[in-house]
Amino acid sequence: MSDSETVPSAAAGAGPEGPGGAPALPQEALEIAAGYAFAGPALDLGALLWDGACLPDAQIRVPLPMLNRHGLVAGATGTGKTKTLQLIAEQLSAQGVPVFLADVKGDVSGISVPGEPGDKVRERAAEVHQEWTPGGCPAEFYALGGLGHGIPLRATVTSFGPVLLSKVLQLNQTQEQSLGLIFHYADQKGLELVDLKDLRAVVAFLTSDEGKQELKGIGGLSTATAGVILRSLTAFEAQGMSPFFGEPEFDTSELTRTAQDGRGVVSVLELPAVQDKPQLFSTFLMWLLADLFHDLPEVGDSDKPKLVFFFDEAHLLFNDASKAFLDSITRTVRLSRSKGVGVFFVTQTPKDVPGDVLAQLGNRVQHALRAFTPDDQKALKATVKTFPNSPYDLEEVLTGLGTGEAVVTVLSEKGAPTPVAATRLRAPRSLMGPVAPDALDRAVQTSPLHGRYAQAVDRESAYEKLTAAQAAGAAAAGTAGRGEEEAPRPARSGGGRSRAPKEDASVVEQVVGSGMFKSLARSVGTQIGREITRSLFGTARRRR
Repeated sequence: MSDSETVPSAAAGAGPEGPGGAPALPQEALEIAAGYAFAGPALDLGALLWDGACLPDAQIRVPLPMLNRHGLVAGATGTGKTKTLQLIAEQLSAQGVPVFLADVKGDVSGISVPGEPGDKVRERAAEVHQEWTPGGCPAEFYALGGLGHGIPLRATVTSFGPVLLSKVLQLNQTQEQSLGLIFHYADQKGLELVDLKDLRAVVAFLTSDEGKQELKGIGGLSTATAGVILRSLTAFEAQGMSPFFGEPEFDTSELTRTAQDGRGVVSVLELPAVQDKPQLFSTFLMWLLADLFHDLPEVGDSDKPKLVFFFDEAHLLFNDASKAFLDSITRTVRLSRSKGVGVFFVTQTPKDVPGDVLAQLGNRVQHALRAFTPDDQKALKATVKTFPNSPYDLEEVLTGLGTGEAVVTVLSEKGAPTPVAATRLRAPRSLMGPVAPDALDRAVQTSPLHGRYAQAVDRESAYEKLTAAQAAGAAAAGTAGRGEEEAPRPARSGGGRSRAPKEDASVVEQVVGSGMFKSLARSVGTQIGREITRSLFGTARRRR
C-alpha cells in the first residue's frame, strides 16, 4: 500500500472502531491526515502525532512540486534541524533534484555514505512505518577559498558586487553607496576587480594625490569615506579573507548537476573553518544563490524544482543587514520560484527571519522551542501566531516536542496551506554524522571538479595595471627631468601633474575592449531574467 493510500483507508475506518479493531481516529486527526493525502509525487516527512500517540497510518508529506515555494526549518539547538535537512535532501536527490547544503557544524558530510543501522533507527522506523534501508547520495564537497576539506570555492570581487561586499565589510549605508561608486569607476576605467588587492589598489589610487582629481569626478564620494573603505579592506585582508576572492571563479551552474544514475548531486559547503566569520559565509551563500539566476531560465510551475538551497544558521544572514541588502534578499526569494529554485532558511525561531522574507516561505517544519526566559516566552507566542488555526494547543505542543519531532504545515498540490500537523519525523537513510577526514579528502581529490578549481590563478587585473601605470609615470617623469632641454618647455608646465591625463588615458587604452566583465553601462536594457544578480546586488558576471 502506498503512502497516499493510507489516509483514505484510515478515514474509511472512522467510527466506534478503526482498522484492525483499534480505536477510531478523532475527527480532528482524520481531517489533518486527509490534508496530506497527495496524489502526486511527494517527500515523506513522518507520521502524525495526536494526543501523545504516533499514528503511523497518517503519513505527513510535502508535494515535490511545492518545494520551490521555499520553506523554514526552525527550532532550538539540539532538536533535530540538521537531521531534518538530511531527510529532505536525500529524498530530493532520489527524485533527481540537486541540493545545496551549508555544513556549518561539519556534520552533514555523512549524507554521501549509507547510514548505520541501530536500535534507535529501527525503533523510529517502526513507529512511523518507514521501510528503512541504508543509502548515501552522490555528493560534492566545497570549502570557501579552499580553507578546509573541499574544492575551493571563490568569487571575483566584481562578481560579488558592492552590496554584498558592504555586508561583509560591515559598512554603513553611506559607505555602501560610496563603494558602489568605486565599483562604477573601476568598471568605466576597465580596471578588473578580481581579488581584494585589486579593489584596495583602486581605492588607494583614488585617495592618493594623483587620484584625488579622479575622485572629484565621482559624485558623492568623499576622501574620508574612501579612506574608511580602504581601512576596512586592509583589516579584512589581515583576517585572512583574501583566499575567498579570486580566480578561477566558481561556476554556480555546477550546483544543478545530476549524477549518471539520474539522482541529484548534493553539494555540501563545509563551513566550520569560518564559523567565527559568520557575515562572510552567510553573505557568500547569498552570492551563490543570486548568481544562479544568470543561467537559469524561467520555468514557472514545474513538476519538481531545479535546485533546493538550504541556508543553515540563517539568522547570521540578516544580522545588522542594511535595508538595501534585506530588500535584495526579499526580491531574490520572491523571484527564485519562477526559476525553479527552492530556498529553505534554517534557524532557531521564525523571528530571526524578516517578515517580508518569512511571508514568502510556504513550507514550515518547526521543531521544539524552549521557554525558560521572558524573551523565550515572547518568541514562542510570536511563533504560534505565524501558524494557521489549529486544533492543537501549539504553545504546549511546541515546548513538549522531543528530538526528531516537529510541527509541520506545507503547501498542498493546489497551493493552499495544509492543516498544522505535529509529526514524528522519519530517520535519514544516510550516515547521521561526519565522514572521516581522509575519506573526505579522497572524495575531493577524485572529483572531476578538482582540476578545474583547485589551483588559484592570479592574472593581470586592476592591481597590476595601476602598478604598471604608476611605474611608467615615474619612469617618464625621470626621463623628462634628465632631458628637459629636449622637451618643449610648455609641456612641463605644472610639473609631473601635466602627465596625469596621459597616464590616465594609457591605463584606459590598455584595458578598453577587454570584455572580461560586463560594464554597468551595458547592463541597461538587458533582460531582467538574465541580470537579476546585477539588479539586486550590483554585481557583474563575465559571460559564460
